Amino acid sequence: MQCDLERVLFEEPAIHRRFDELAAQISNDYRNHEVTVIAVLNGSLMFMSDLLRRIPLPLKLNCVSVVNYHGKAQTSGEVIFKQVALPDVIGRDILILDDILDSGHTLAAIRDKLEAAKPRSIPLCVLLSKKKPRARHVDADYVGFEIEDEFIVGYGLDFMERYRNLPCIGVLRKELVA
Repeated sequence: MQCDLERVLFEEPAIHRRFDELAAQISNDYRNHEVTVIAVLNGSLMFMSDLLRRIPLPLKLNCVSVVNYHGKAQTSGEVIFKQVALPDVIGRDILILDDILDSGHTLAAIRDKLEAAKPRSIPLCVLLSKKKPRARHVDADYVGFEIEDEFIVGYGLDFMERYRNLPCIGVLRKELVA
């Protein structure tokens, strides 16, 4: 599968070093608080697992499942929630984890839905943030890496449900995305 990459952007050791830094920052910002982590499935699973093990705080973990790309390389702009009920977050500090901040559609929709439940705080944490104009205004509070606007796979990110299990993050060859 790694032969399908045009190039590798981040190897596993660099990713883990960055997780150590993010965990320290989050732990410092939320010391003496219990945090409810809401991970966006399926892309954030690898990120969530490795990051949360580095955060020595009391945590509750929930997941939301949404569809935005609908099997394509570009977002449809329509975010569909797959579950009926969201977790109880009233008055809680929430940390939303997602694999990538791209168009902003997914994270904006999740944030909007959760804000209606009146949490105390609702910062966003993403493994990757693309340097590009967004369709919806969303800023992540915690960012693993900023990247150019390329199609990325690995470390949880997929194309057609493939490549999630790559231990690195890389740019998928253009002819495979077309």
